[in-house]
Amino acid sequence: MSMADRRRVVITGMGAAGPHGLGAEVLWRRLREGSGMIAPLRHPFQDKLRTRIAAQVPDDVDLTAGIDERTLPLLDRVSMLTLAAAREAIGQSGLDFAADGLGLRTAVVIGSGVGGDNTHDEQSRRLYAEHATRTHPFTIVRLMMNAPASQVSIAWGLRGPTFAVASACASTNHAVIQAAQMIRNGMADAAVTGGAEACISYSALRAWEAMRVLADDTCRPFSANRRGLVLGEGAGVFVLESLERAQARGATILAELAGGGMSADASDIVMPSAEGASSAMRQALDDAGLAPEDIDYVNAHGTGTPANDVTETRAIRLTFGAHADRLAVSSTKSMHGHALGASGALELVAAIGALRDGVVPPTMNLDQPDPQCDLDYVPDTAREMPVRAVLSNSFAFGGLNAVLALRRAP
Repeated sequence: MSMADRRRVVITGMGAAGPHGLGAEVLWRRLREGSGMIAPLRHPFQDKLRTRIAAQVPDDVDLTAGIDERTLPLLDRVSMLTLAAAREAIGQSGLDFAADGLGLRTAVVIGSGVGGDNTHDEQSRRLYAEHATRTHPFTIVRLMMNAPASQVSIAWGLRGPTFAVASACASTNHAVIQAAQMIRNGMADAAVTGGAEACISYSALRAWEAMRVLADDTCRPFSANRRGLVLGEGAGVFVLESLERAQARGATILAELAGGGMSADASDIVMPSAEGASSAMRQALDDAGLAPEDIDYVNAHGTGTPANDVTETRAIRLTFGAHADRLAVSSTKSMHGHALGASGALELVAAIGALRDGVVPPTMNLDQPDPQCDLDYVPDTAREMPVRAVLSNSFAFGGLNAVLALRRAP
């Protein structure tokens, strides 16, 4: 399908829940202020862990608000986060799913790296450590990977294509691209999409500790003294629809989702490839009909690990050539941590905010530049500048890459 034939896709609602609390605008304000959300770890078994920091939802945030008592027992924390973000995004969009059969043609695609991990962790502990002979009767419906998507579908009566996407840290971007493609080709008229992760369980923390990629102080993307990533949790949900539909109903358009690119490194399960990442960025540009010179800002994957940051820098140079030196590049993981499959969702809030407000959020904690990371990473302070178009990068273990391209609202 040529670009002239396909429907343009726009974003008319966004919601977020995470270490900032509730609200996409709250998250965006904290990112542009350079406000860190990484804090001392709160966990019942923290005395058994080496991990001391994480980016967690504050204890005073009620994730059960708005959920009826019959549904609550069916939900893992990952689904609660998803419903909180979806409620905000759908409300902002102003869509009426009951009108004109829209609910029958609205898709739900939610990405997650590990799904209902807290339920899996808790019920496994009951079996192995407490010698229980039975698990909670709702264990399966809480932990299945498609639970967040299904719960959104049920809560709002959405009967279009509904499924989960699992590609580790690229899950959100893969999900959003799938949702956009369905609107483009006419399979759906609207979509609720994004990503969610609740991965601060004892077993997950021990597994990440074993990989020796967790930082013990903070997240310092692109800094020579970076010590690794900091785990986080959260969800971001977005409402997509065709430009034609949004304009016809007078909706406020937050940004245009102009294109997406996906690739696989096909080389190593954990070591990233600059060529693979660059391939996804080039595909995103081609899909959006954008030239490299049209991009003003790249929201980097930027994990703060030695391998990722150097490889991503090389990938940006491979993609943009001389224009790489004119790009603003930043990693907001320095503030909201790495929420694995949900990171792309929190970062999409940052990308939309940068386009809408003409403000690039900073990379915090970049206090010792790495000579191998030689781009403009917008250190310490947000920058006001014209932002015409943005790429948002997500690169996953397994060598899976997904990149979103966004333009300012038409």
